[in-house]
Amino acid sequence: MSQKTCVAGVGMLPFTKPGASASYIEMGAEATRMALRDAGLDYRLVQQAYVGYVYGDSTCGQSALYEVGLSGIPVVNVNNNCSTGSTALWLARQAVESGAVECALALGFEQMQPGALGSVWNDRPAVMGKCWAVTDELCADAEGVPMALKMFGGAGREHMHKYGTQMETFAAIRAKASRHAANNPLAVFRNVVSTEDVMNDKVMWPGVMTRLMACPPTCGAAAAIICSEAFAKKHGLRSDVVILAQSLTTDAVVAYEPPSMIQAVGFDMAQRAAAEVYEKAGVGPQDIRVVELHDCFAHNELLTYESLGLCPVGGAEQFVRDGNNTYGGRVVTNPSGGLLSKGHPLGATGLAQCFELTRQLRGSAGGTQVPDVSLALQHNLGLGGACVVTLYGRG
Repeated sequence: MSQKTCVAGVGMLPFTKPGASASYIEMGAEATRMALRDAGLDYRLVQQAYVGYVYGDSTCGQSALYEVGLSGIPVVNVNNNCSTGSTALWLARQAVESGAVECALALGFEQMQPGALGSVWNDRPAVMGKCWAVTDELCADAEGVPMALKMFGGAGREHMHKYGTQMETFAAIRAKASRHAANNPLAVFRNVVSTEDVMNDKVMWPGVMTRLMACPPTCGAAAAIICSEAFAKKHGLRSDVVILAQSLTTDAVVAYEPPSMIQAVGFDMAQRAAAEVYEKAGVGPQDIRVVELHDCFAHNELLTYESLGLCPVGGAEQFVRDGNNTYGGRVVTNPSGGLLSKGHPLGATGLAQCFELTRQLRGSAGGTQVPDVSLALQHNLGLGGACVVTLYGRG
């Protein structure tokens, strides 16, 4: 029988620019200690750990956790591109829900370098060969544009061509992110920018994207303690936030055939994952009032409104114009400031989203608090590919 899974404790370090952070060992250990303190739990009671990072050697997870304690527990290192943190969370939740363990740790960290993302291994086939092939076919005119920007910018351009979406709408999404991040002391960028500021920033792809529409490389760490309801009760832990449903999906044929940039960057993965979560929890997108979603680019935030069912397909621009993506609207998207302003340390991102939504449900989110939250949705995407959608509720 499946057990109810509780988020008993969360921890997150303030994100920083590359070169300004502590080492991944120090960050990972401190995020873990913060989650343990938040839960009021002794590390010796944690039975398994799932540790996510993208850029690092094997067993980095052990290196970080050994600073917390040499407890001898299984430590599983996780790498699933930008969805790594939420994949670690998915594994921890699955272990507890199945009854394999009563308490598990999910930890994510990243010590990044400046500049655009790139592969470390150039002596072997690319891991995103299928996605790159579609991108090369449909975005051949974007010569000199970095690959990640080309993929998500190409998807945004496809939406522009298909539905008449204006570039200013992407700029408005970035401006909204900055207003939210201004209230989040853990965000790396807290300066407020206007739609005009975003439009007037350095052009990365004429007619498609400016620099401010892309998230910055960031360093950081975040963690969560996941346990059964019985374990929480036995040890006097919090059980007021629970994971109601969770889905991890990978690419299907539609991602690449017929060629579409919108599909290549994970639209179908997100749509299927969200549908599975809604069905399992017995709710619909109309019930959601707060979402932390994967806005690696402003373009992907707009696409994700549609893939999660927050608005009709093709209706995202009107959704933004009506103010339905912020406070006072239908659903507050990325109250933390999202990846665009909070930052995107790849392995930590999914658990930073968990941190924000757990606090939202507790009513302890401070300046980013959304009123009357009873359900909170998380979307974390990794090209190559994997998408994790998680629905949290009150216990």
